[in-house]
This record gives sequence, structure tokens and C-alpha cells, in this order.
Amino acid sequence: MKYVVLAIILGLAVAQEPNYHGRNNYQQDDGQHAADNRRPVSTTPIPILHWNKQQEHDGTYKTSYETGNNIIAEESGYIKTIGEGEDRAEAIVQQGTFSYTSPEGQLITIHYTADETGFHAQGDHIPTPPPVSEEIQKGLDLIYAGIRQQEEEEARAAAQKTQQPLNQQVDRRDDYDRKYRQ
Repeated sequence: MKYVVLAIILGLAVAQEPNYHGRNNYQQDDGQHAADNRRPVSTTPIPILHWNKQQEHDGTYKTSYETGNNIIAEESGYIKTIGEGEDRAEAIVQQGTFSYTSPEGQLITIHYTADETGFHAQGDHIPTPPPVSEEIQKGLDLIYAGIRQQEEEEARAAAQKTQQPLNQQVDRRDDYDRKYRQ
């Protein structure tokens, strides 16, 4: 894990280096790329001003660093057991934040979590979809109401086949409200 974080640091530092030209880091004397007459382009090392890593025996950790070109990052994580029975597994849950200055001079800050559901990032610079219009929301409500009605009919039919009382049906309206009415 330490090497992954170090690779990220170095990658961000190199990406912000103005003289970096990809894998073929060579220039001709006139400043143009060339296959002939190659000489390496020098880069300025970016110092690591702060580095802290705390690792516990149970898999929990905290790490933070700051570089000389104003990249600042903090992350923490722990091991979580997911699934049951034969599908039981361990997953790492991570959360953190990092920031850097874009080439345009804007401070970019990203807050993230990563767990068994995937990587979820938040930041003011990340595009967001426009709000759903009232007309579209009404249409979606009708669609979801039809889906609920179909599920209820299927549950009634299954209950009649197995002679189970109907009062054991699940009311999914609360699930719908939580999932789609945020």
C-alpha cells in the first residue's frame, strides 16, 4: 500500500512538471521532439515536505503527505467483512481527500470513499447532472408506481399459490422514497 501511495505522489508530481513529455522524455536542441540527436530533458525534483503513515495490526491505517508543489493528501482505511456464508469476504474501506493546484491556478479538492460499492468522489469541479424537471419526475413517479403495482400483483399471485396470508407482503413505498426521492 505504501508503494501505491508513493506511486500516486510521484505520478501527480511528474504530471505537473512543465517539461514532462511522456515516455520519450527527450528534446532536440531547438526544443522539438526528435528520434535523432536525443538528449534527456532535465526535471526539477519535487520534495516531499510531510509524510506520515500509521498502520495497525488489524489492517486499519492513516496516511498523509504534502509535496513541495502543494499536493496535499490524507487517507484512512480499515478492513470490513462483507457477505455471508460461502460468499463471505474481506474488503478494504478507504476514505480520504487530496488537493492540488490545476495548471489554470484553481485549487482542486477531491473527497472520496472506496468500498465494496466502488469509488465515489466529490468535488466542486466535478460535473453534476442537471436537476430532473417536474414533468419528467411525474413520469418517473408513474413508472415506479406501475412497477410497485406489478410487484404487488405478483406477490398476491405467489401468496395465493402457496396459501400464505396477504398480510405478509412487503410495502416497498418506503424503499422507493428513500432511493428515488433524495
